[in-house]
Amino acid sequence: MAFKRAFLNGTSKEILFQVVLHIVLFLFFSFDRNEPSIPEFKVVAFINYALGALVINYVLLPHFFYRKKYLQFFVFVTIMVALIIAVEELVLEQIYYPDTRGASFPGISYSLLDVMPVITILAGFKFAWDASTKQREVEQLRSSIQESELQFLKSQINPHFLFNNLNNLYSYAMAQSPKTPSIILELSSVLRYMLYDCKEQYVPLRKEIEHLKDFTKLSELQIEERGTVNFEIENVPLGYNIAPLILAVFIENAFKHSTASQSDGIFIDIHIRLTENGRLDFECSNSFRSVANTESLSKGIGLQNVKKRLCLLYPNAHELHIQNEQNRYKVHLTMQLKPEAK
Repeated sequence: MAFKRAFLNGTSKEILFQVVLHIVLFLFFSFDRNEPSIPEFKVVAFINYALGALVINYVLLPHFFYRKKYLQFFVFVTIMVALIIAVEELVLEQIYYPDTRGASFPGISYSLLDVMPVITILAGFKFAWDASTKQREVEQLRSSIQESELQFLKSQINPHFLFNNLNNLYSYAMAQSPKTPSIILELSSVLRYMLYDCKEQYVPLRKEIEHLKDFTKLSELQIEERGTVNFEIENVPLGYNIAPLILAVFIENAFKHSTASQSDGIFIDIHIRLTENGRLDFECSNSFRSVANTESLSKGIGLQNVKKRLCLLYPNAHELHIQNEQNRYKVHLTMQLKPEAK
């Protein structure tokens, strides 16, 4: 239904455009400072040209030119131009000017100079209209594909996070830990944000940071007394939007790297600040020991997805640097954020 309305709307605009174009072109074609009125011959001759252009625009262009059948297109255009000249010379001029213009044929060159400017303008504007319409369709299709890919990438992040934390919750429940109710509350808060608050392509930065706080607090329960977690926020004013669930992937990876490779001495340092021009500076570093069961952590699905989302949502507006050296894994991301719509 929406496609039908869009089609009808586009057709109406094209009809209006063609009507205005024909009126303007007819006025130029028929203007003569020596004749204040418009001769009937010029009206009929222009209709002859317009009918020929109509066939070229709505029959020959779509059936031959747009299907890359260029030879057939030019052959039929030549035939159509010849018919237009024949109608004008053998019919119209014989009716309106039998003793003057209709008495002799001025030649192919003169006839082409009379016919081709009008035909070229009408066909040229039709071709430009079709090209513009096709470009808009391509942009809409590209936007639709991009949105679908973003939704797919986002949908992969949520189950990945849920799977990890349900495992943690199961372990605490089996051990009858008194922290189990607290874990359930934190997990509920985080999932509520993921399922309901971040459906849009961009969310307020303040909401995303609140989610990161809850996310970090929940993940911190995995460490117990084995290390320290530092979460710092500096100069984060209101009024900016950010793509959701991007920064959380790096924080989640930090906990996975540390807890999977170390039994003690864990440290995770998270720092977020915003510059005056709306550029977000995010740093996340964690301790890390290279062991066999952690070699694939940096190649996980979450990290791959977040890189794709950054390229799609922040093209030429972000810088991501990841370092893995000297038992320290560090992520430094800068992003140019968009102000909230007023």
